[in-house]
Amino acid sequence: MAELVLSERMGLTGEEIMFTSNNTPLKEFRQAKKLGAVVNFDDLSHIEFLHKEDGLPDMVSFRYNPGPERTGNVLIGDPKAAKFGFTLDQLLTGFKRAKELGAKRFGLHTMVVSNCLKVDELVETARMLFMLASTIKEQTGIDVEMVNLGGGIGIPYKPDEQIIDGAALGDGIHELYKELILDKGLPAKRVVMECGRYITGPSGSLFTRVVHRKQIYKNYVGVDACMANLMRPGMYDAYHHISIVTNETPVPGLPPRDHVMPDNSKDLIVKQGVFDVVGGLCENNDKFAVDRPLNAEPRPGDMAIIHDSGPHGHSMGFNYNGKPRSAEYLYRPDGSVIEIRRAENLDDLFFTVDFPAALAMGSTPEGPVARLWREVFSCLSPLGKLF
Repeated sequence: MAELVLSERMGLTGEEIMFTSNNTPLKEFRQAKKLGAVVNFDDLSHIEFLHKEDGLPDMVSFRYNPGPERTGNVLIGDPKAAKFGFTLDQLLTGFKRAKELGAKRFGLHTMVVSNCLKVDELVETARMLFMLASTIKEQTGIDVEMVNLGGGIGIPYKPDEQIIDGAALGDGIHELYKELILDKGLPAKRVVMECGRYITGPSGSLFTRVVHRKQIYKNYVGVDACMANLMRPGMYDAYHHISIVTNETPVPGLPPRDHVMPDNSKDLIVKQGVFDVVGGLCENNDKFAVDRPLNAEPRPGDMAIIHDSGPHGHSMGFNYNGKPRSAEYLYRPDGSVIEIRRAENLDDLFFTVDFPAALAMGSTPEGPVARLWREVFSCLSPLGKLF
């Protein structure tokens, strides 16, 4: 729902929005329909559900899960084990049923790789969907109007990685489009991709201060950020390059751009030691880097820049251990920096808590809801008597 509201506030409406979700509640389907978004179904049952509760929109799409046909990758996992999308048989049934229920225009979607830097692997996704569009036409008579190749275009997180060859990717997709769509006499398709990471990844960095050094069985650099600010390294063991800025900078100012990323590239690694860069959560996977050589010897007070965190920072954040999330700043072409999201504080964390009700719990009459929960706990928990 939040992404739909954000789209609306940004002035996006209609088919500029593709609503892809799973286990979707009715209110989110209704909001997507209200905005005129392309509703991308994740399951056969969702077609009947939306038809019964609110009716189908004119334009619908379907997410395909190829199962053993594709292997996925380390980030997105094995398609056979993924909860997303339709099997081939379900997909064909879904197209037929949606048409019976009044849908007039159709799209096709998949998402089988993530952060991929291999042109041939991304082109293979286009081959799969273009061939599938032909199969759908043959077996259902339906012309797929829009083909969404999904996301997956990667970025070079590591200094020795290269940015993907966009021209080669475009040429490969175009050749397949001509061979599998145009040369077969199929109607022209709108071909789209979801390039969120590719656009926003290099555009964001996490700035954090070194607060402690610790040496036991390994060398640790403790910073004042944690997984609440950037979850990917702890969740996926994902690499994010880290630069140490050793000269002190005034607070609240940020280090000048030319010092942090000279020539718009990551600094070269000059091995000063190998460190685990860690946050302060009570979880051992709260680590931004493990056994990482850094460009300088980190000291308390130094700045650490964790690169390429644009799409997966605040949006994946949380408040575990009572950690407020950090502020966000926008660096503008004229060199100025503006705050676009203030830092959370403790008042934000406790805003939804009704302290008077909690403190009065032992002295107020028990209502029907509280009584129900007491009975549930007494049945399910050996500690039920404590409630």
